[in-house]
Amino acid sequence: MTAPVFVVEQVPDVRQFLLDGPEGRHAVSVKRLRVGEAVVLTDGAGRWAEGEVVGVEGKDQLTLRLGALVEEAPESPRITVVQALPKGDRGELAVETMTETGVDAIVPWAASRCITQWRGDRGLKALAKWRATAREAGKQSRRVRFPEVADAATSKQVAALLADADFAAVLHEDRDYGSAALATAELPSSGEIVLVVGPEGGVSPEELALFEEAGAKAYRLGASVLRTSTAGTAATALLLGRTGRWS
Repeated sequence: MTAPVFVVEQVPDVRQFLLDGPEGRHAVSVKRLRVGEAVVLTDGAGRWAEGEVVGVEGKDQLTLRLGALVEEAPESPRITVVQALPKGDRGELAVETMTETGVDAIVPWAASRCITQWRGDRGLKALAKWRATAREAGKQSRRVRFPEVADAATSKQVAALLADADFAAVLHEDRDYGSAALATAELPSSGEIVLVVGPEGGVSPEELALFEEAGAKAYRLGASVLRTSTAGTAATALLLGRTGRWS
């Protein structure tokens, strides 16, 4: 089993380090780590160091002996999923599973057919939940580079992302529309992949036209139609496999 991951604001380039606060409490009181066990410290942005517990004090302090500081480069191609806002806690489910799968960035999208809309304080709280979910799922899946969760985007902002992408796709399961299978798409070996996942009601004709004008093409995942909270995870797994990032 790989070592548990703990997040710090900045990974120190020192030999010995005291892990305290919420992360220290989790390590001591929840993980119940003991002297001699291995850990990984990361800032969640690709900088990390392996460590070994050399001391435990109280309920929230670990003294660690750290190895060399490592800076992990971003993987390529970079995969961004534009996720329409699902109902209830399905948004956190989508973020959690996409993070565990290996997505690089998530953009919340207020699609026209979304029942849920992020406004005011409610929107800020929902965004904070998505970001906290990405952080915790990144730790759970032993990642040292967590996905970025952007501010909520409008359809025009999504179109701008698609226009700048090296590969731009919209999941659209209407076979009468003429969408191709994502499994057969020609993917770049580097650069940016942006994938749009629509709401339960689907991407509206107006949004689809806007995205196609920006250079995106419509694709389907397979024979069955997935919910918006699971489609992004399935598509991410497919793209990671086809681009060689899963090996």
